[in-house]
Amino acid sequence: MTAVPEPSSPRRRIAAKLLVLAVPAAAFVAQAAGALLPNAPLLLAATAASLAVEGLLYRWQPGMLTLFAKSHADITVRHVLRDLLLVVGLLRLGEQHRENQYAPLIAGLLVFYALHCAIQAVSILVRRTRTLPVVTRNIDASALRLSRAPATLLRRPGHRLMLVGLPATAGLTATAVGDDPRWAAAGVALSLLLALTGLGALLLRLLPGRRPADEQEVLDWFDAWLADYRPTVGLYFSGGPSSAYQANMWLEPLAKLDARPVIILRERFMVPKLAPTDIPVVCLPKVSTLMRLEQSTLQVLIHPSNSGKTSQVLRIPTIKHTFVNHGESDKLSSCNPYAKAYDEVWVAGPAARERYALAEVGVEDKDVVEIGRPQLDAVRPYSGPPAGPYTTVLYAPTWEGWDGNPGNTSVVAAGENLVRALLADPGVRLLYKPHPLTGSVDPRAGAADLRIRELIRAANRRRSGPRPAPSGELARLTAELDRLTAATYRSAADQVERMRAQSAPEPGRAEAVARTTAAWEEAYWASLPEWEHQVVTDIRPALYSCFDVADLLISDVSSVISDFLASEKPYAVANTSGLPEEAFRQAFPTVEAATVLAPDASGIADLLESVRDPQLDKLAAARAELKQRLLGPAEPTSQERFNAAVRSLCAAAAAHRSRTAPRLAAELPGQRGQSPTQSETRA
Repeated sequence: MTAVPEPSSPRRRIAAKLLVLAVPAAAFVAQAAGALLPNAPLLLAATAASLAVEGLLYRWQPGMLTLFAKSHADITVRHVLRDLLLVVGLLRLGEQHRENQYAPLIAGLLVFYALHCAIQAVSILVRRTRTLPVVTRNIDASALRLSRAPATLLRRPGHRLMLVGLPATAGLTATAVGDDPRWAAAGVALSLLLALTGLGALLLRLLPGRRPADEQEVLDWFDAWLADYRPTVGLYFSGGPSSAYQANMWLEPLAKLDARPVIILRERFMVPKLAPTDIPVVCLPKVSTLMRLEQSTLQVLIHPSNSGKTSQVLRIPTIKHTFVNHGESDKLSSCNPYAKAYDEVWVAGPAARERYALAEVGVEDKDVVEIGRPQLDAVRPYSGPPAGPYTTVLYAPTWEGWDGNPGNTSVVAAGENLVRALLADPGVRLLYKPHPLTGSVDPRAGAADLRIRELIRAANRRRSGPRPAPSGELARLTAELDRLTAATYRSAADQVERMRAQSAPEPGRAEAVARTTAAWEEAYWASLPEWEHQVVTDIRPALYSCFDVADLLISDVSSVISDFLASEKPYAVANTSGLPEEAFRQAFPTVEAATVLAPDASGIADLLESVRDPQLDKLAAARAELKQRLLGPAEPTSQERFNAAVRSLCAAAAAHRSRTAPRLAAELPGQRGQSPTQSETRA
């Protein structure tokens, strides 16, 4: 296979950055030349070019602004330099007796920049008053005096200085060309007026009645909410911006529990990234605020991932903790030694129990509880070979992992070969769903992903056939689903405004979302030509929806194949580990019932034949047996087992509290709720 150069090599990226840096620098050099020569047309053209480049940077290259700031050439420095060169040009172009006329203009400019600094200082104070110690969703927090966020222009110094300072810069430029100081005076006056207006608007927000509740008020409100809601089980999650899917997969099982659930987050940015849910959401960034959960009715916390901040909540002795992971596979992350820090580890089936025993990471067998995978209860089971003219193949490779091991993902070494072989079969419809983190560690994976997408687009251009008649049903359902799930706040809203907008949900919203989602997925697949290949990267349709329409899965050693086994449909695993096939199967038990594909994609033709003809499928019985090992029995359902595990652990937490409460009260008298006088007397 001929190597294809990466579309974005390091040299090209460096060259692009240097070009972006050179253009504004050249504009400033030209402006300086126009001011010092002096040359009015050159000064005008350079100033206009400088302003245009500034606007383009904010619109198309926002990342370069950080580079300018690190070089101590932020927006304030650039704007001051631009206006300073205009003033120099005015002095050079004008006659000597004009210097006294320009002095008030220079003084006005100095006042304007002083106001700019004052606005920035006050905006920081306003932002601090609007940074609450607790952030919520799906909770009525109106008692905290929540309000709309200040205008975006008042919160972003770069945008503000560009727009508010534009009249002054334009006036100075007009004066340099027309030799009429009134233009500069008018521009500076307008900029001063705009700056004063913005400063006044921000100062009003610092008045006692206009500020949100202070920290102590918020904490008292939070304690009261905990006492009133009385949560019993929670989902605890901490992670990076791209890891929200790990928590999202547990939202529906959590909502179906026979309990009073709550979601505990640690990062403020994660609150809007959480998928639509009616469960109360609280974000507790500080450890001191998190510790208030110790005095709540919360009995169990469910952890779908490990993070550095997990150790902080494990300190709370009144809560039992269980690790459920965000998917099970033969990867080392599925038997992480960190799991021994939890009271229990909940796994899908016997295979995971065996995995922990073999790994010898300190997790005792008595602490492992098999609950199945509640998310998979709705996955449609195998109903026979493809009935239509096309075999739908889902290629869902995993990402390269944090270590970048070439055996983690098939995208780099085998992805293009697999896709080429599938596209060469006229009876295949390919669904390509790459992992959202593909390319985040190894650029080669990102480049291979782009090439695979181009192969699919090219194949579609070579195909043709009937398309479903246009229907407004999908558009109607999309609009309805967006209405039910989309953010109900402005794009410029801050956390306080989002809290106000995302108050207690309307009754029945969760059921409406589930019902509309099912109808949308049916309408979505019906709207696509049965012969057309698809690249699936949007949030909809979900992975499990792709399972339902696929006849075959090709993936890597990951939780995707374990989940797909819920359907008992045929699946294949790409072996890019370098191991012989037999050693590969022994190393990864989830591959036992799979067809193993080599990196050169040999065996694709035989695999497709076995999918189309059940008599050639020699692995059906093995898949049914492996499903039992990986996911546990079909009855009772995973959701029922999940619910039973929650009840059992809640009972253990309650028993632990009843045993330890009298002893703690005797050993630690008066440490909670004591008066200052008592403390001083004992001291």
